[in-house]
Amino acid sequence: MSVTVRKLVIFDCDGTLVDSQHAIVAAMTDAFESEGLHAPSREHVVGVVGLSLEIAVARLMPDPGDLARVDRLADAYKAAFRARRLRPDHAEPLYDGVRDTLARLAARDDVRLGIATGKSRRGLDAVLEREGLTGLFATVQTADTHPSKPHPSMILAAMDATAAQAADTVMIGDTTYDIEMALGAGTSAIGVAWGYHSGDALSAAGAHHVSADCVELERALDLIMFQRLTA
Repeated sequence: MSVTVRKLVIFDCDGTLVDSQHAIVAAMTDAFESEGLHAPSREHVVGVVGLSLEIAVARLMPDPGDLARVDRLADAYKAAFRARRLRPDHAEPLYDGVRDTLARLAARDDVRLGIATGKSRRGLDAVLEREGLTGLFATVQTADTHPSKPHPSMILAAMDATAAQAADTVMIGDTTYDIEMALGAGTSAIGVAWGYHSGDALSAAGAHHVSADCVELERALDLIMFQRLTA
């Protein structure tokens, strides 16, 4: 009797599932202005999305060694993001095709879904609840309990929680940090070109495939993860 090998498909959140760049940039601008600092450019802010908040803030600061200010900026960012989330113009929409892709993957008997994100658990829960995705993921790993990406801790914990092997696990993300994290954990890595780092950067980081849209992402999953089940 054949035994179904379950694949673990892990998604990043910001820049992969949801387009939160405008909210992130606005909240970071609020935080820096609260400290009397010139706000970093959109390009610089987007470039650090995916890192844990304190590390991201430090990279944007003119003096990253000022740890007290790093903490104040991180707290100000969180407060600004929470306040902006209550505004009627707040938007963190799912990218085109994401909902359908998640639904198709979740319907498979041979797949478990996971999330590994630099967001806080509170922030992630707000997104999942708003989009009706709560309970869809078998494992959720956030910045609250792990070192910042690209450390492989999140993926290793996700595999441990689901009894998945590295050969049966794939990380899907939009930043080089996601790709480096996956390679550090010994798993497959698929980049998505609709997020915050360029497709060329994802390829250079070692992504096994870079997808332009969700249709291509599902094809890449079939090729990289699922074809072994029917080979």
